[in-house]
Amino acid sequence: MSKLSFRARALDASKPLPVFRCEDLPDLHEYASINRAVPQMPTGMEKEEESEHHLQRAISAQQVYGEKRDNMVIPVPEAESNITYYDSLYPGDYKMPKQLIHIQRKRLRRATIELQPRVCFI
Repeated sequence: MSKLSFRARALDASKPLPVFRCEDLPDLHEYASINRAVPQMPTGMEKEEESEHHLQRAISAQQVYGEKRDNMVIPVPEAESNITYYDSLYPGDYKMPKQLIHIQRKRLRRATIELQPRVCFI
C-alpha cells in the first residue's frame, strides 16, 4: 500500500487562495516535499495476509477506482460440507436450557459475608 492519499482540506471562501505558475516557483522540489500524507491505518489483517499479491491487487484496485470491481476476485478454496459427519458430531435433539447461568444461593451468601469488613469491639 504505497499509494499516498492526501487529506482533503475544506476551502474557505473568505480567505484568498494563492495561485502560482511554474515559472514563478523555482524551488518546486521544496514544495513537493511537503508531507500531507495520511498515516497508514491498520487493515485488521495479519502481516502475512497483507503481503499476498491477490489481496494487494484487490486493495489497490479498490483504492484507485474507489469501489469494488466485479473482475477483482480474491481466490478462496471451495468449502466442503459433510452433512453425515456433522450430524454424527452434533445430534439434532438439543434443547435450549431454561437458564444459561446457574447461581447456588448458599455459596453466594457465603461469598458476600466474606467480603464484609470485620469489626472488633474492645
